[in-house]
Amino acid sequence: METARAIVVIPTYNEAENIATVISAVFAAVPTASVLVVDDASPDGTGRMADELAAGDPRVEVLHRTMRDGLGHAYLAGFTRALEEGFESIIEMDADGSHPASALPAMLDSLATHDLVIGSRWTPGGAVANWPRHREWLSRAANTYARLWLRIRVRDSTAGFRAFRASTLRAIDLGHVESRGYCFQIDMTLRVIDAGLSVAEVPITFVDRVAGRSKMSGSIVVEAMLRVTGWGVRRLFRR
Repeated sequence: METARAIVVIPTYNEAENIATVISAVFAAVPTASVLVVDDASPDGTGRMADELAAGDPRVEVLHRTMRDGLGHAYLAGFTRALEEGFESIIEMDADGSHPASALPAMLDSLATHDLVIGSRWTPGGAVANWPRHREWLSRAANTYARLWLRIRVRDSTAGFRAFRASTLRAIDLGHVESRGYCFQIDMTLRVIDAGLSVAEVPITFVDRVAGRSKMSGSIVVEAMLRVTGWGVRRLFRR
């Protein structure tokens, strides 16, 4: 894809310790890309720091939201802005440094022939590093459950490192996406597949954050389980 029209959407909440390093890594990997920071009124000053970075680099812009409203809603706001600004490749990336920016060129290359490209931990060649055993078990179990129950071939449907064509986001109904937590990623994967579009997985090594705190919680896990179960039931009856 034309990387000059690629934008990396990075949602943030209390990521002041990481945001500058992550943005720097993006530009080291893809100098022609742009970055959109979507900050949910972080009390630690992440939004202010992002504004300072944007003031010094025209490739960076910041979208300030007034409250913490869930990962899914933050990404949808970022997607809407990116589509309005005419970007052709729209990438999701975490602000905590766990996603290797060095994989961006390979993901964008794959996007030339696919509609959605996922940076995958669980496809052959993928791996995780420094992750607690219980988090790895939870991720593997969630992805296995989603793959079998939803009858999809994607091995890492919960991954938050992914690249969409703008045409892909326009083809699916973003206005009806209600998922707030990490099940947003499964929701988007399912919508792409159900629209008859193609999905590819590029192996990455996911490295656990070294600064800041994870936003994972029990309520996020429960939301994901309930929604995936409901989607599976609807797909079963639809068949």
